[in-house]
Amino acid sequence: MESRQALVSPIETPAETPAETPAEEPAEAGAIVKLGLGIKTSIGKSKDLTDGAATGQVDSVIVAAGFDKDGKIVSVTIDTAQDKVGFDAEMKLTSDTAVEGKSKLELGDAYGMKGASGIGKEWNEQIEAFGAWMIGKTVEEVKALELVDEVTTNEELTSSVTIKISGYISALEEAYANAIEVEGAEKVGLGVVTSIAKSKSMEGETMAVAQVDTTVVATALKADETIAGTFIDVAQTKVEFDKDGKVTSDKAADVKSKLELGDAYGMKGASGIKKEWFEQAKSLAEYMVGKKVADVTGMELAENVPTSEDLTSSVTIKVNGYLAALEKAGKNAR
Repeated sequence: MESRQALVSPIETPAETPAETPAEEPAEAGAIVKLGLGIKTSIGKSKDLTDGAATGQVDSVIVAAGFDKDGKIVSVTIDTAQDKVGFDAEMKLTSDTAVEGKSKLELGDAYGMKGASGIGKEWNEQIEAFGAWMIGKTVEEVKALELVDEVTTNEELTSSVTIKISGYISALEEAYANAIEVEGAEKVGLGVVTSIAKSKSMEGETMAVAQVDTTVVATALKADETIAGTFIDVAQTKVEFDKDGKVTSDKAADVKSKLELGDAYGMKGASGIKKEWFEQAKSLAEYMVGKKVADVTGMELAENVPTSEDLTSSVTIKVNGYLAALEKAGKNAR
């Protein structure tokens, strides 16, 4: 580019053009500059003991998304962890607590919606269509969808999406509100690991409880597959019953994840390093930046706690579940 002096006086050429410090180039439209994760959990479908059976049901709607500088959605994955814990007439567990749960995306055709669907599409097909429609739109534009009984009436979607979507929109809104900045990210992945292992039968004066721990990781990857940013969260949800098998937990309550609970989770007092769960999870996520997924999942552990000197002063929680979810997130990234 010619200098201003050269334009004014074409006869005289300056001996040397002063060096200019190049300005930082703004992110291009469509580049992922923010990573978000949203989780909405409900126990509203849990059932009291009736006809010899009771059920603790936990539904966690999850959205992982990447946003560009204008707040437009570049990448989005929507999933639901729908887990049921069964009890018999004596409030003894009937579910196999050793079996890891599968999310609706993981179940795929096995979820079994296609036969009952008016458009002949399985849940995963419908949610993929909804996610594809979101690309290039802002959260506000998605929120503006007209719904009737939580189902969209938008002509672009009525032939491909007939499931209720209000919960997914709420989780997307939360993902955007919580989003962190990332640099150089090209794709986003979601990993979900679910366990009901801590559920308990009724024993004497100890009442039955269904506990579902849904570990969720959203990660953003660069072109070289290194991690640009990560969210780690856990929806640790309990459904408690009384001696008659009636649900005593508030089925209408807003169930908060560990990140949402923050200091209220109450780990700091029992922590040897005096750090709350969310602080430790954040430290682990920050440690991941610049590393490949395999490098992180391959870290050395002692009783599932990291032994790396880079982490021993900031992370003393068990991380095996988070690493398993991270591995899934890396494989699912898009």
